[in-house]
Amino acid sequence: MKMNFNNIIIGVGLIVSLISCDLDKVPLATLSPETYFSNEEELRLYSNKFYEDVFPEADDVYNDRADVIISTPLNTEISGQRTVPATGGGWDWKALRRINYLLQNSHQTDDIAVRNEYDALAKFFRAYFYFEKLKRFGDVPWFNEVLGSDDERLFKPRDSRSLIADSIIQDLDFAIAYLPTAKDVYRVNKWTALALKSRVGLFEGTFRKYHGMADAEKYLNACVIASEELIDNGGYALYTSGSTPYRELFATPNARGQEIILARHYNQGLNLTHSVQNATNASTMGRPGLSKSFVNTYLTTGGLRFTDQPNYNTREFVQEMQNRDPRLAQTIRTPGYTRIGGGAAAPNLSFTVTGYHLIKYTMEQIYDANDASINDMPLFRIAEIYLNFAEAKAELATLTQSDLNKSVNLLRARVGMPALNLEQANTNPDPYLLNENTGFPNVPEKNTQYMGVVLEIRRERGIELVMEGHRYYDIMRWKAGKLFEKPFLGMYFSRLGDFDLDGNGTIDLCLYQGTRPGSSASLFMEVGQDIVLSEGNRGHVVAHGNISRKFDEVEGRDYLYPIPSEEINLSNGILKQNPRW
Repeated sequence: MKMNFNNIIIGVGLIVSLISCDLDKVPLATLSPETYFSNEEELRLYSNKFYEDVFPEADDVYNDRADVIISTPLNTEISGQRTVPATGGGWDWKALRRINYLLQNSHQTDDIAVRNEYDALAKFFRAYFYFEKLKRFGDVPWFNEVLGSDDERLFKPRDSRSLIADSIIQDLDFAIAYLPTAKDVYRVNKWTALALKSRVGLFEGTFRKYHGMADAEKYLNACVIASEELIDNGGYALYTSGSTPYRELFATPNARGQEIILARHYNQGLNLTHSVQNATNASTMGRPGLSKSFVNTYLTTGGLRFTDQPNYNTREFVQEMQNRDPRLAQTIRTPGYTRIGGGAAAPNLSFTVTGYHLIKYTMEQIYDANDASINDMPLFRIAEIYLNFAEAKAELATLTQSDLNKSVNLLRARVGMPALNLEQANTNPDPYLLNENTGFPNVPEKNTQYMGVVLEIRRERGIELVMEGHRYYDIMRWKAGKLFEKPFLGMYFSRLGDFDLDGNGTIDLCLYQGTRPGSSASLFMEVGQDIVLSEGNRGHVVAHGNISRKFDEVEGRDYLYPIPSEEINLSNGILKQNPRW
């Protein structure tokens, strides 16, 4: 994968000087504070590397695999086959060392305003770095300065989760105070810092609430305050142009700064590309597709629950796609789908293990090739902040209809969906989402008053943010890991034979057993060989039915990753392993 950030070419000497493998390596003499960090240009050049080192690559954003996007092979987190690595496993600190080195030496700059701005930028990236560590490992050591190779603090114990979370918030508060307010979809600013604080507050608040930890309300309130400031004062709004605005927000080369607060930049002319379109339009890239259980959560166009309808789970594709939330047809191929710059196209089951063929980010067919996509990849957008705000207030039991109208209902209005009504949601919670066999485990009974709207906001979050890298850690913070044990199903087929999947009168798929029949289908699949159905010669497409998945919740084991064994050995046992790893 070929990538950089912000179209910046950093001098070879600076790149060499930035190379370091471990937290305890000292900088090369070519980057000594006596000769560097003396002006804004040097601070800018040095800090440009943070964008590349800290932010996720495109694969990590769109490759949003958990329970809603199923692909092959399954991630080990989902299949329950994680093991303790000897090294690696996300326990990497070199980016932090670079960040702390700037903070330790920025005093060489005489201009206090410049120094504050770049300290704020560095603290934003330190907060982002540590937030990823917090989500992954829980307690981790907090380092806020560069340590030498003989410093005994290199082998300090893990600091408490509270210290890490509070330190992240403190760094973000400094960043919010001193970062510029000018919008730039490719540069971190005050609004980006508020967006990250919103995300951190929601994650930590709900994680603590659902995992039985103290101070959940403190972090949920931090989310609400940051979200509301960004919503009220940031000047961002949903992109609403065109006939399919949700689809068009993503199916474009350049990030739409009206809605997207920060994006990772890609540009074919600069050889900065990724493979999102190849992943969804090839038979060799994991064949991702939406799960049937997730497709079921899309409401009807009238705002009614699809799963309240009779026989909802055994409707064949053309029938089940009728009169649904328009975001469904702007996320997967449905009857009437037309490729940008091309013609009609039915779902291709050789490209998706579930049959629900993804189109989010899909542009002209020329981008189907490997490493050919040039879409900027959104990292923060105002839609997420709307959802963070609403969810945090619902979990605090302070959500009002007015709050919904300035957040979730803007998302629904963009695609012509009816507004979410707070009273109706709470008096009539969705039994599908509430049922542990079809919906979310561990919905707390103590939240009964707002339980219905919490479920509706989760529905909205899944639909609005699918393929944007949020789902796995949403499941972790909701303590809903048992979702990964449920069967991963796809389209329903009532029989073998020919199928017109887009309803245009031509045969797109032939399912058969034994001898291949004569058919005008464009794709033939032998049941039991090329595809598995849940009831033998009919039923739902089954993905990974041969894998017995187990999510271990004892002592919260699978909600955190293991620390590499070599790191524990090097610390002489001072560094302790996560529970039951």
